[in-house]
Amino acid sequence: MPRPEVLDRIKDAESEADDIVENAEAEREQRIAEAREEADEIRQQAREAAAEHKEERLAEAREEIEAERERIIEEGDEEREALVERAEAATEDVVEYVLQEFEEAVHAQT
Repeated sequence: MPRPEVLDRIKDAESEADDIVENAEAEREQRIAEAREEADEIRQQAREAAAEHKEERLAEAREEIEAERERIIEEGDEEREALVERAEAATEDVVEYVLQEFEEAVHAQT
């Protein structure tokens, strides 16, 4: 094979190698860009899922707090009613006691 043909074949092979490297680099850059885009989408989905979970958890917590609040109010109302009943019952006893003491004091003076 004559030298010019060998040189041409070498140049063609180098050119072909350059094209392969260039194509590989372009493909690599495209894959990197796609991977970054996919990672961004995954991060965004994760953020949205976290925000949704947070809102759900807050709603559940609010419901639990409201239920606890209602329970505490109901207990307070029951205790208040019991205290009122005890006070009313004690009022009659106190009035009777005071009247008895007054009568004894009046009889003691006469």
